[in-house]
Amino acid sequence: IMKLKLPNPGLEDRILSHDELERLEVEEAGDRPKWDNKAQYMLTCVGFCVGLGNVWRFPYLCQSHGGGAFMIPFLILLVFEGIPLLHLEFAIGQRLRKGSVGVWRTINPYMLGVGIASLCVSFLVSLYYNTIIAWVMWYFFNSFQEPLPWSQCPINANRTFSECERSSPVDYFWYRETLNTSAAIEDTGGLQWWMILCLISAWGVLYVCCIRGIETTGKAVYVTSTLPYVVLTIFLIRGLTLKGSIDGIKFLFTPDVSLANPTTWLDAGAQVFYSFSLAFGGLISFSSYNSVHNNCEQDAVIISIINAFTSIYAATVIYSIIGFRATERFDDCLSGNILTLLNTFDLPEGNITESNYQEALHSLNTTNPDIISSLALKTCDLNSFLSEGVEGTGLAFIVFTEAITKMPLSPLWSVLFFIMLFCLGLSSMFGNIEGVLVPLQDLKVFPKSWPKEVISGVTCLVCCLVGLIFVQGSGNYWLALFDSFAGSIPLLTIAFSEMIGVVYVYGIDRFNEDLIFMIGHKPNIFWQATWRVISPLIMLAIFIFYFSTTVTKEIFYIAWDPESENFPTLEKKPYPSWIYVIIFLLAGIPSLSIPCTAVFRHSKYLSLIINVYSSY
Repeated sequence: IMKLKLPNPGLEDRILSHDELERLEVEEAGDRPKWDNKAQYMLTCVGFCVGLGNVWRFPYLCQSHGGGAFMIPFLILLVFEGIPLLHLEFAIGQRLRKGSVGVWRTINPYMLGVGIASLCVSFLVSLYYNTIIAWVMWYFFNSFQEPLPWSQCPINANRTFSECERSSPVDYFWYRETLNTSAAIEDTGGLQWWMILCLISAWGVLYVCCIRGIETTGKAVYVTSTLPYVVLTIFLIRGLTLKGSIDGIKFLFTPDVSLANPTTWLDAGAQVFYSFSLAFGGLISFSSYNSVHNNCEQDAVIISIINAFTSIYAATVIYSIIGFRATERFDDCLSGNILTLLNTFDLPEGNITESNYQEALHSLNTTNPDIISSLALKTCDLNSFLSEGVEGTGLAFIVFTEAITKMPLSPLWSVLFFIMLFCLGLSSMFGNIEGVLVPLQDLKVFPKSWPKEVISGVTCLVCCLVGLIFVQGSGNYWLALFDSFAGSIPLLTIAFSEMIGVVYVYGIDRFNEDLIFMIGHKPNIFWQATWRVISPLIMLAIFIFYFSTTVTKEIFYIAWDPESENFPTLEKKPYPSWIYVIIFLLAGIPSLSIPCTAVFRHSKYLSLIINVYSSY
């Protein structure tokens, strides 16, 4: 295995020795807070890693890449990409007892940019992630009604709104009554006051939970990290009692894909990456509050297993409900066609049923082909309803809400569903905001005299004000833009730099000695091979493939435009040319902060040397 170590003068002076760490451990000295117990730490990490993506992105990827076959690349990359980097972040945070900025500055001052990049990404992701929580709160507040407001079109002066009639009640409630969305990203559409209130509430709840760092978030995770599993289980039990749920689960896990397709591997690698919340800096901070002899290797494996299990479990629950929705739509489609045939041919009720529909249609088409062709009967195919792949907000706020309206006691199921999403989102935000607060303190952005409450408050206030961009009429388009670019290339760049930084700058031999000191044994050949070679190569391959496919194609966004010809089908629109500047700011600035910080530091170092020599 490769033996390479880059020069790193002064490292011994920047890090605590094992004896000093042992003394700190015994004396319980040091200014860093500690977890009350191991369960609190594990729940916080699980809450950060397991987020909304496990519920609404993983099921979509499974279905769109051929169901059960997607598990193969997902699990392979989870083992060779996700777990090694998770272990590395836990171990280096626990060893150096600092947040992301502090860790990388300690390893080498030239690596300060890695911590700054993590700070930038955590900040950008926090902006839009908490907006999703605001949307969830809006739906939660609206769930205490019978019937649910998205179950039927609103009535205005004894008639329904034409936009709702032409689309559907769930689409109308989402795009018009929730987002009041504009037809294009250039049209801001103004601020929506009801969403401003929800956004303020979302940031207010987060502030209360993180007001004193892990002292308060550590208490909140007992609810936010466990409740989603309770709700998922309730939904699974309910889902399995619904007609068509088994069809949905079978559809999800039926393999039908070529593993030679590079896009499948790219999506699997990206999903592993995002679902572990790697490279945000939050996990490094969380592990720095541990005992120095905590078994971080075991933690990484346990959290990885929980994360993978949650993704598969959530996908099963989601597709049991999607199976029910598809069956309901199939039955409605068939009933509509049967009614049309009965009325057209003046047949007695019961003459055509679901069981003999195909035979009756074939018979009528043989005798009256002209009449049948003029009826424009709908095509009713269960698989086509099941394969309407929807991810992200579309799954949560359109597909799932439509399925809920068809259940008895629909307000109860709606309340439960949005409580689950709220807890998943909030527990992930604890890690995101930790990835912002700790680096800001390490960089001494705030005066040292400021208490934690003020620092947390100022940070949340600034984020809330910047986040107003997402509660405009065009906010949904901006959120999709941030989601696509702020958390993609930068995370890959950061993670690759982290792996290279620990293995070749800090030194893998030193890192192995640290792990022997912390957990009692040297990492085995699996960890050595993945850290040194396999994981960096996988990340490099994903980066190159992602970059080549993204740069070479024109990018579009999906718009809700009632004036378009194909409405209610969402319209594909090209981004305006100025949006590429925004994309560069979102993806380029965090990524480039790594080399730019190193160059800036080097130039300062050179100028210092020149000044010293010129003074002689």
